[in-house]
Amino acid sequence: MKFNRSALTKTALATAFLTASLFAGCGGNHSKTANDSNAGAPSSNSESNTLLGAGSTFVYPLFSRLFAEYATKTGVRVNYQSIGSGGGILQLTNKTIDFGDSDAPLNDDQAKKIGVPVLHIPMCSGAVVISYNLPELKTPLKLTPDVLADIFLGRITKWNDPRLVNINPGITLPGTAIFIAHRSDGSGTTNIFTTYLAKVSTQWAGGPGKGSAINWPAGLGGKGNEGVAGLIKQTPGAIGYIELAYAIQNKMSYAGICNKSGSFIMPTVASTSAAGNISIPADAKVSLTDTEAKDGYPISGFTWALIYKEQNYNNRSIDRAKKLVDLLWWNTHDGQKFCTGLNYAQLSPAAVAVAEKILRSATYSGKPLLQ
Repeated sequence: MKFNRSALTKTALATAFLTASLFAGCGGNHSKTANDSNAGAPSSNSESNTLLGAGSTFVYPLFSRLFAEYATKTGVRVNYQSIGSGGGILQLTNKTIDFGDSDAPLNDDQAKKIGVPVLHIPMCSGAVVISYNLPELKTPLKLTPDVLADIFLGRITKWNDPRLVNINPGITLPGTAIFIAHRSDGSGTTNIFTTYLAKVSTQWAGGPGKGSAINWPAGLGGKGNEGVAGLIKQTPGAIGYIELAYAIQNKMSYAGICNKSGSFIMPTVASTSAAGNISIPADAKVSLTDTEAKDGYPISGFTWALIYKEQNYNNRSIDRAKKLVDLLWWNTHDGQKFCTGLNYAQLSPAAVAVAEKILRSATYSGKPLLQ
């Protein structure tokens, strides 16, 4: 696929401005720090009443609400930096935060670098949607797994390609060139999307593969869900992957995806919940992509809060450790009521039960923090 270099440069520069305006009225903080009560919050973890977190942009809209509610309820503030799952894992590794958040479990290399057990506590599940900029379309686009993979492989380059026309009868697709937007940073959203593509496309599995950061065959990268959303919104003919909440809050179009049952499923809270209603392993590390559920949206995934199993490190106080596990317990219980309104799926009862067991395994000097 060929792109005009000057146009791409303008696109990248324009994205910085557009991203700043994307979340006006969406309840998000433009500095990407989740918690409306965080103004003036210190950045040092020596502040006993402020917990520090960093990571997933996927879950940022939900965390913004949860942490503001929690501060009002308890007086404990949370300074959460929405920097991408990879950044959150790096900061957790460096012990500069209390918790990370990732939409992908730690891989072997990441776990090896940390060197001690890290707990994965599921927070919610969400949908990665395929958003596009085709304002002339009045009904949602439909995509099959093979066509979606070939678009991102750069093999389908025009919107009126016969394969796209064939699965979208009654829709007049333009001859516009397809512009691909993807993440430029280490991203759990990317991991969910590429894990799905690797499951449904042998060409993708043997080529770009899956992971939080891959070598993309085509397109231009944006930082965070915000950056990709910005590229899509300002580029006619663009297509990219973002979290459902970002698409809805910014009135962006997104496609229905054909799942294993042969049904075209739109991403909704209900279809995401259906994908997540599965058996959850004891460590909570499970992929929801390419679900067997008849009504399940196939590009869904959990997001996990990551904490050290042993909380007595770096001169942390037991009080700080207790505040952390109390926060995460609240997120997985009372905080779940805020999920649906922000287009995330609540944890299933089975997932909540697993989260409880994982949190009860957190220790301070070898003793459980929760009784």
